[in-house]
Amino acid sequence: MSESLQDIYAARVAEGRITPDPAQEEALPLFDDIRAHLVAVKDKKRGLLGGLFHKPEDVPDGLYLWGGVGRGKSMLMDLFVEHLPIEGKRRVHFHAFMQEVQEGLHQARKSGESDAIAPVAAKIAKDLRLLALDEMQITDIADAMVVGRLFEHLMKKGVVIVTTSNRVPNDLYKDGLNRQLFLPFIDLIKDRLVVHELASHKDYRQDRLTGGQVYFTPANSEARQAIEAVWTDLTGGGDAEPLVLNVKNREVEIPAYRNGVGRAKFHELCGRMLGPADYLAIADALKVLVLEDIPALSRQNFNEAKRFVTLIDALYEAHVRLVASAAAEPEYLYLEGEGSFEFERTASRLREMQDKDWGQ
Repeated sequence: MSESLQDIYAARVAEGRITPDPAQEEALPLFDDIRAHLVAVKDKKRGLLGGLFHKPEDVPDGLYLWGGVGRGKSMLMDLFVEHLPIEGKRRVHFHAFMQEVQEGLHQARKSGESDAIAPVAAKIAKDLRLLALDEMQITDIADAMVVGRLFEHLMKKGVVIVTTSNRVPNDLYKDGLNRQLFLPFIDLIKDRLVVHELASHKDYRQDRLTGGQVYFTPANSEARQAIEAVWTDLTGGGDAEPLVLNVKNREVEIPAYRNGVGRAKFHELCGRMLGPADYLAIADALKVLVLEDIPALSRQNFNEAKRFVTLIDALYEAHVRLVASAAAEPEYLYLEGEGSFEFERTASRLREMQDKDWGQ
């Protein structure tokens, strides 16, 4: 097998691409164990007989890596997936994955399947050996009621699951409706995944923003270049995908998402008919929002201004960092028209959210 993840990590530290962190280094052998096992068993047989040719010892335990935001969980998982020399690996954000699962269940039920989860799991598991799920967080009862049986099916078919989360397993779906039905899934995680806390004391995502400019005005080409540089720094420059959130049976899309950071234009989040529940879901899903091209606000775009106020309130209460480009400084965004007086609180929050220590 090629060099270990510990070697790759050390090389990136030497190149200055990674800041050495003892907590991250402690997690690397867990990834290397899975990697070595998957590489050693390359001839996994599939087909109609699924995992019948698959000895239990050929399937290593997965990994549940949890810890505070910005500790490097996603970075380590990306490093693992990138340097895993096998076919049949997939890395996806948990929200996007569950959206795909729910759509698959809907189609299976329309086809008259008595057990909709089985065909959905079979389709996901086809030719798949590793499923890497970033930022597991379960707040939707529809997801909570299916994820346990789904994981069971995938594991029986020999799929190894690696996931990151901000929560210890016992806190998943905490205080959720009918949570007692969800508890067997927590037991499954503890039984089939190595649960490891990434107990770093540093929030690297926060550190990248600390002391740096996060509000750019006017929203011109220079601002766009600056925003692009911040985005690349925060996400590592990898490919971003849309993040689709299901809110009260409606889809709310963040056009670009990677490693807890979302990116959208003002009109994409405030020009559409979104409400408080949508913005709360966005705030719950993100650690940082990059919001571009905030225009001057007035009675001409009063509805968009109201939605913007609601969005900022949701981000503020959830301590989501904001990186923005705007037509003017916060105090000069909304100078006249109905709501301009009330906007003073939003302007104050926008100013506060620029502080290097805000959100810590």
